[in-house]
Amino acid sequence: MDLRICHLYGDLMSIYGDRGNVLTLQRRAEWRGIAATVETVSAGDRLDPERFDLYFFGGGQDAQQDIVAADLAGPNGVALKEAIAGGAAVLSVCGGYQLLGHFYRPFEGPELPGVSALDVHTVAGRRRFIGNVVATAEQPLVGFENHSGLTYLGPNAKPLATIEVGAGNNGEDGSEGAVQGKVIGTYLHGSLLPKNPWLADKVITWALERRNGHVDLPALDDTAEREAREHAIALAHKRR
Repeated sequence: MDLRICHLYGDLMSIYGDRGNVLTLQRRAEWRGIAATVETVSAGDRLDPERFDLYFFGGGQDAQQDIVAADLAGPNGVALKEAIAGGAAVLSVCGGYQLLGHFYRPFEGPELPGVSALDVHTVAGRRRFIGNVVATAEQPLVGFENHSGLTYLGPNAKPLATIEVGAGNNGEDGSEGAVQGKVIGTYLHGSLLPKNPWLADKVITWALERRNGHVDLPALDDTAEREAREHAIALAHKRR
């Protein structure tokens, strides 16, 4: 097997250590003998919906998000939705998460349309949520949030996790992130995947199944990763 990873808008949307997620996906595949390649597709490039198994879409500043939203309003947005319909997996963080929803509505300026790959929408909030996050999903989930957007889920998306420490999607309903099919959105930077290898493996499995059918990944020794996660959990609760 081989794994084809697209770092979507990697030159524009990659802050707060988000590139570490791409490296984690690549390395965890390679440690299992799976060849993994990474290519960046950015604004103005042509996205081939058949080429990639896995898309990572990170966060960015407002100016970069405007550029990306405009690009997704054209053929690349259509191609991304075709890729998802064809079985590709997507992991998105913060700004990428927002643009995979229906729209982002700022305080000033025009509403930014999303691609509606997730049944969510986001509006600008007046408070910025900054700090460590602990949440409960299939396994404990830890990361770092830095956002003022308030994201609300529609009926077709389900929360990725339930908040223990932090704000998550909106600071109101206790939800963090969203899952719809093989598309995941989250506000967790940090990088997210080195401390949450179970989530990395979930996304890798989804991606490999696009061209290979059912896949069972061999286990890796994640002792160091689990210790890092436990330390992050303890630190988050201490600073709560």
